[in-house]
Amino acid sequence: MDQGEARRELVTYGRRLYEKGFVASTDGNLSARLAGSGFLSTPTGLPKGELSEGVMAHLDGDGRPLSGKASSEWPMHLAIYRARPDVGAVVHAHPPFATALACAGRTIDRPVLSEIVISLGTVPLAPFELPSTEGLANGVASALGDHSAVLLANHGAVTVGPDPRTAYYRMETLEQAARITLYADLLGGGKALPAPAVQALEGLGKGYGLAPLPSPACEGCPVAAGERGALVLRRDELARLLAEFAKGLF
Repeated sequence: MDQGEARRELVTYGRRLYEKGFVASTDGNLSARLAGSGFLSTPTGLPKGELSEGVMAHLDGDGRPLSGKASSEWPMHLAIYRARPDVGAVVHAHPPFATALACAGRTIDRPVLSEIVISLGTVPLAPFELPSTEGLANGVASALGDHSAVLLANHGAVTVGPDPRTAYYRMETLEQAARITLYADLLGGGKALPAPAVQALEGLGKGYGLAPLPSPACEGCPVAAGERGALVLRRDELARLLAEFAKGLF
């Protein structure tokens, strides 16, 4: 991912974490691996709702700062990138339901909902380590393994993906899974899907991925199928209508 795109996505999904209540105040951090080398990280001490493209910190492939002041959790991000060449972005947050499970020492390892098996899989638990330490970094990378998400005991959660958008939406899925797990517990416990169904769902999940974002509107683009009631105007058409409207005022 190039720097411009990485900065934009870190701002977008960092703010979304804040809006969703997955982080409070200065909690949490995000990063994106760069195409050349190194990665961008959200800065230390800044609420995610106040992010802008220019405040991102740039670190090289060994974690040495090139610009800005990265989140104190940058060693955890670096450890994940080193362990997982397929990972292009890391999101660390404290979503309430997932963090509640993490504080209770729970994992999400029972296949009780089809969508979670397909899009997230099982979620292990990393043992507690002090924040911002090498112990935490190594422990999280080890516990994550080849999973898409990991809970951090008495701390929060981490999700990964090829880009910040995917990593963010996996955090949404993780929080939904945690919420359903806790509600099912209140009703006596979730009933696991049978093994053949789980295997079939896991097979579906191998080809699962987010659809790409639609391209920006272009001149002359037709109205997409299903957009009933949508009014789409080219720039020249809009200018003509506004000019005619203005003439009627005088």
